[in-house]
Amino acid sequence: MAPQTFPWLSGPTPTRRLDRPLLEERILHLLSSQNMCVLATMGADGPLATPVRYYPLGFAVLFTAAPRSPKMRNIAADPRVSVGIFAPLVGLASSRGAQVFGTARVLGPDDPDRERWWPAFRWENEHAERGLSLSEPPADTLVVVEAERIVYTEHWLRRDGFAPRQFWHRRPAG
Repeated sequence: MAPQTFPWLSGPTPTRRLDRPLLEERILHLLSSQNMCVLATMGADGPLATPVRYYPLGFAVLFTAAPRSPKMRNIAADPRVSVGIFAPLVGLASSRGAQVFGTARVLGPDDPDRERWWPAFRWENEHAERGLSLSEPPADTLVVVEAERIVYTEHWLRRDGFAPRQFWHRRPAG
């Protein structure tokens, strides 16, 4: 029998849950260490999964989009979305990702709530890539998905006796 690289991956899957602060720390680390996600929307033609560059702010995912794009048409019809974020995979032990579920909010250039979110969006990078002036922020449509729930997966958690799939829910305001 060949030696096992990660013996803790075999055997029964642990079911122990992380304490909320530890789970939140791991989720926030994942969100802040990646910059691409797959946005899943539903429209008249069925499901649409779109790769999108995103920026995190706490448990929210932000991105810009052309107002007439298929994903924006779908969001207008049904703003409930799922966002898949994952780290590069080397093997099962490195499997780490999150499914973020929430309602997409579309903020136009004149939306007063935009100021709350805009500082997290590093627009200078995109302007430089496109050869645009860095002296004035864009007026692009900003989409904000605040997580209502997150399914977080990290197989390395098994090493310490925790379930590889963990569940986070937003606490009610109040």
